[in-house]
Amino acid sequence: MDHESALLSMAEIARIGRRIDRPVVLVGMMGVGKTTVGRKLASLLDVPFVDADEEIERAAQMPIPEIFATYGEPYFRSGERRVIARLLDGATPTRRKILATGGGAFVDPDTRRLILDKAVSVWLDSDIDTLVERVGRKDNRPLLRGGNPREILSRLREDRRAAYEQAAIHITSGNLPHGVTANRILKAIDAWL
Repeated sequence: MDHESALLSMAEIARIGRRIDRPVVLVGMMGVGKTTVGRKLASLLDVPFVDADEEIERAAQMPIPEIFATYGEPYFRSGERRVIARLLDGATPTRRKILATGGGAFVDPDTRRLILDKAVSVWLDSDIDTLVERVGRKDNRPLLRGGNPREILSRLREDRRAAYEQAAIHITSGNLPHGVTANRILKAIDAWL
C-alpha cells in the first residue's frame, strides 16, 4: 500500500478531527461517492453527516426529480442554496459536520461562495468510466434523463471543472474503498489546515 493510501490510526484521526473547526463540504459530480464517502468520513470523525439532497427533499416534501420536472432547475438551485445556507449555519452543538452536496450545487456562484466562506470544501473527482458505472445503478438523476449518460456526464464534468477547481482540496476517488478515500481527505485537510 502506498503512503497516500496508508490508513491513519484512530489517534491520528482524532488529532485531525480536533483541528477541524467548521463543516467539511464534499462537492463534485453525481456518482463520485460524496454520500458514501461522506458517511465514512463522518463515522471516522464521530461527527454528524448530512446529505443536502435529502434535506432538500424533506424541505420541499417531494423528490428532486419531481422538483426539477415541476419547477425547473433554476427554482431547484435557489432552494438548494437556501438549504445549504441553513445547514452551514445550523444550530448544532458543534459546527463540525460532513455535508454532501448535489453535483450542481458548487457550480452555482452564490452557493459556491457560501461554501468557500463557511466550510472546508473538498472536490471529490473520478474518471468518467467510474461515474457512468455508478450512476447506472439508479434512475433518479434528472440531468441524465433522455440522453446518453456517458456523453452527458462528460459534458457536465467539463462544464463544471472550473467551478470544482475552486474547492480548497481536490481528491480523486476512483474505485478505491471508501475508507481509503476518507483517509486521503483527512490527510489533505490536515495539510490544508
